[in-house]
Amino acid sequence: MISSRNIKSMDFYRKIPRDLTEASISGAGLSIIAALAMMFLFGMELSNYLSVSTSTSVIVDKSTDGEFLRIDFNISFPSLSCEFASVDVSDVLGTNRLNITKTVRKFSIDRNMKITGSEFHSGSVSHAIKHGDEADEEYAEGSVPLTSHNFERVSHQYPILVVNFYAPWCSWSNRLKPSWERAAKIIRERYDPEIDGRILSGKVDCTEEGDLCRRNHIQGYPSIRIFRKGTDLREDHGHHEHESYYGDRDTESLVKMMEQLIAPIPVESEKHASSTDNSTDKIKRPAPSSGGCRIEGFVRVKKVPGSLIISARSGAHSFDTSEMNMSHVISHLSFGRKISPRVMSDAKRLIPYLGGSHDRLNGRAFINQHDIGANVTIEHYLQIVKTEVITRGTHKLVEEYEYTAHSSLVQSVYIPVVKFHFELSPMQVLITENSKSFSHFITNVCAIIGGIFTVAGILDSILHNTVRLMKKVELGKNI
Repeated sequence: MISSRNIKSMDFYRKIPRDLTEASISGAGLSIIAALAMMFLFGMELSNYLSVSTSTSVIVDKSTDGEFLRIDFNISFPSLSCEFASVDVSDVLGTNRLNITKTVRKFSIDRNMKITGSEFHSGSVSHAIKHGDEADEEYAEGSVPLTSHNFERVSHQYPILVVNFYAPWCSWSNRLKPSWERAAKIIRERYDPEIDGRILSGKVDCTEEGDLCRRNHIQGYPSIRIFRKGTDLREDHGHHEHESYYGDRDTESLVKMMEQLIAPIPVESEKHASSTDNSTDKIKRPAPSSGGCRIEGFVRVKKVPGSLIISARSGAHSFDTSEMNMSHVISHLSFGRKISPRVMSDAKRLIPYLGGSHDRLNGRAFINQHDIGANVTIEHYLQIVKTEVITRGTHKLVEEYEYTAHSSLVQSVYIPVVKFHFELSPMQVLITENSKSFSHFITNVCAIIGGIFTVAGILDSILHNTVRLMKKVELGKNI
């Protein structure tokens, strides 16, 4: 049978009689210091328990084959007309999408990168442009040659002025020339400029009248423009708000187009000079009001190496590569879905460095200086890495794509373009929020309290015994 004395012998926390304990000033001071240390370390441990810790790992990208990558962009081209600006996408799997318009918007801009009007709708031609077969036939010159000296006078004289801006070296211009001259001759015979006075057909050689063509933002040849009397803007050096013709280029189609233009205009009056015929809306559209273009929007691409290409494109125009300047300013370029500022703020609370490279090219300008020469293609090589942040409870906080960028200017024998070559890394960065155990927190708190109490006791014992020894030594000297 176990006696009470045996049970008491198992007491690890034996009590010292009060009359055998001794209070001292040094012990009190050490106790206060120990209590403050306990409070300080407890506060640090509590703060560490409440704070969020993360771990970073690199794993194989878990994206499925059916997922697409979204590319958002906002790029300004001071010297590329919206009339011919085209956004294309290609990749190593054979995808080749040309002139994407559904998710892309274009705005004419001036030299200061400011938008000059509403959205520019380039439209599309539903069929191949038909040309005439009069190349081998003789034809008389029916259109009037226009130069910088007589262009303004003529444009203010006739309610309708239809002008063919061409280049003698251009094959499309040479194919148009017979039909154009025949159509101009027919219109001149039916509607004599001296008697009828409603329409005049003209032509401008852009190799001879470069300033006149640049002033009207001609970048592709041939460009058929329709000028209406009274639409000139005096404060803009006589610039006209005019339209471009994109229809068939055979004689019959050209004559029909011109007759539809003058049909609403009475011979005896020019008060309806600004009237239009809806039947020609599909083949003529407003011409760009300035020589630059801002292209913004997004495209979806497969998650394989590919290219986003911006260039001047047309199936029925030629371009003078020496006059093409693909300088541009990137206002925004990012990959993946847009992340709201609130979500990004929460993500940066966990990982301060997150988001530092998802828009690396934003605000950068790539300008083709005159001393570099013509036919300069500007290429950007982008390496993309996917980053995922997983919070406690396996909740995905954010999925973003960061990238590195290296750019270069390349001399080319073809039409200059801007290329964004992108390649996704097969690896992804996984950032996981780690939860801290409450039991670990309690264990650390107990360790703090016990440790400080023990260390304080040892220090107090040393200090107390030292003081007693010094008193004995002093007492021995006095005796």
